[in-house]
Amino acid sequence: MTTATTVLTARALLLDMDGTLVNSDVVVERCWRGWADRHGLDGDEVMKVVHGRQGYASMAVLLPDRPMEQNYADNERMLAEETADMDGVVAIPGAPEFLASLAGVPHALVTSADVALSTARMAAAGLGLPDVRITAESVGASKPDPEGFLKGAAELGIAPEDCIVFEDSSAGIAAGQAAGMRVVGIGPRAPFHGPDAAVRDLTEVRVEIVGDGTIRLHIA
Repeated sequence: MTTATTVLTARALLLDMDGTLVNSDVVVERCWRGWADRHGLDGDEVMKVVHGRQGYASMAVLLPDRPMEQNYADNERMLAEETADMDGVVAIPGAPEFLASLAGVPHALVTSADVALSTARMAAAGLGLPDVRITAESVGASKPDPEGFLKGAAELGIAPEDCIVFEDSSAGIAAGQAAGMRVVGIGPRAPFHGPDAAVRDLTEVRVEIVGDGTIRLHIA
């Protein structure tokens, strides 16, 4: 049986971390379900909101009447809790090979995690950090705002329309689209949020570099 392959071309790739390169779902579940219990919220409903966003932005959705300064303070505690918990953090299948194939290719990490959390999770998953990283400290607005992806493109010196985003979450896919970029959805959550293409994991993506520097993505 033959499988149709989608080919997308770009000049740069912008990569989310959690759910895209790193599977940290067990930690996210532990931390956020604990937070939900402390605030008398339904854990399942909380988990529908938190993927892809910075913590304070998730809290603002879930506790709309709470002052933002409390969300920022609570977010600091949550980040510390998540950074201290690497139990069960692993690479998404195909992520090591995918990152290795990007040597010499313009690419950036664009994550809602801060520097400490992103550094710890990438290390726990055995993945090298891209040279260009846009973290929580780099932006004033969380995904689904496009600021992070636009900053990533600007850092690489590539026009937004020539970038492809790799994302797993509703907020992240929306952010990439709002930035005017095409989006490859990764994992089980992604297909429901309208990416340009979707794969189970990074084993289904092959990177080819054409002579003029064009990146061809072969998506199974």
